[in-house]
Amino acid sequence: MKTQDRRNFIKDMGMLAAAAGLGSVIPFDAIAMGKKEFFRISLAEWSFHKALFGGKMTNLEFPLKAKNDFGINIVEYVSPFFNKKEKDASYLKELLTITKNEGIQNHLIMIDGEGDLGDLDEKARTKAVENHYKWVDAAKTLGCLTIRVNAAGKGSEADVKTAVIDGLGRLTEYGKKNKINIIVENHGGYSSDGKWLSDVMKGVNSPYCGTLPDFGNFRISAERQYDMYQGVQDLVPFAKGISAKTFKFNEKGEEPDIDYTRMFKIIHDSGFRGIVGIEWEGDSLSEEEGIRKTKVLLERVLAQYK
Repeated sequence: MKTQDRRNFIKDMGMLAAAAGLGSVIPFDAIAMGKKEFFRISLAEWSFHKALFGGKMTNLEFPLKAKNDFGINIVEYVSPFFNKKEKDASYLKELLTITKNEGIQNHLIMIDGEGDLGDLDEKARTKAVENHYKWVDAAKTLGCLTIRVNAAGKGSEADVKTAVIDGLGRLTEYGKKNKINIIVENHGGYSSDGKWLSDVMKGVNSPYCGTLPDFGNFRISAERQYDMYQGVQDLVPFAKGISAKTFKFNEKGEEPDIDYTRMFKIIHDSGFRGIVGIEWEGDSLSEEEGIRKTKVLLERVLAQYK
């Protein structure tokens, strides 16, 4: 490959990686070797929700906890733990300084409680869209590439789908202007139907809109459970991150209710290369121990692909 062609190729690959939420420009050595690491491990703040809600940890302390106690330098925040300081410039600057000084990557912010992007009432839907703008701004300030939102609404599957495509699409336009991805997690209701959510992605049809497949959130209602493996298969083509949920472990260090080998074969075979977040949500172990066991499990999976 000629020098100029190589430069153009690297430039194009970097632009594609940024749009896909895979980080900045792909290192030249990865291109030269024709191989990119399957995934890197991040820590989702929700793994510490008991400590955070209980006042034993703060949002500002979370990134250092991730790095110093678990050796993880990529973090995923959750909006309630900002304690309504998402528009506080000094607070965001302090958080950014902490992470920059320690070489910690701010990956994404998970947003809850800002209204339904699929509200059938147009005014309420518009309000929900605009409520999310401040989180796009906060993500940009912190150097995140992404915010995670919910695709929710009350009504029929078809009507909510139409409304979500509109609300999510408008929010994605705002994200695009700021180079921030807007991604949706399967998070209950219709969004836990992999086919439904994949149809939403096709409807929005933007490189700045994607999914965050979560292994544990495929219950649509009390009566309906979507197959988790089919759900990940449906959502991973649009994925800009993966939420590796765990609830418990057996004596072999495996999640007995989630076949991680099967799950990651689906993910790997899809071509996904990016960040996988630990999200411990069990009660049988402490938050610290649950996180450690999940990290060991992910490292064991990753080793199969090296």
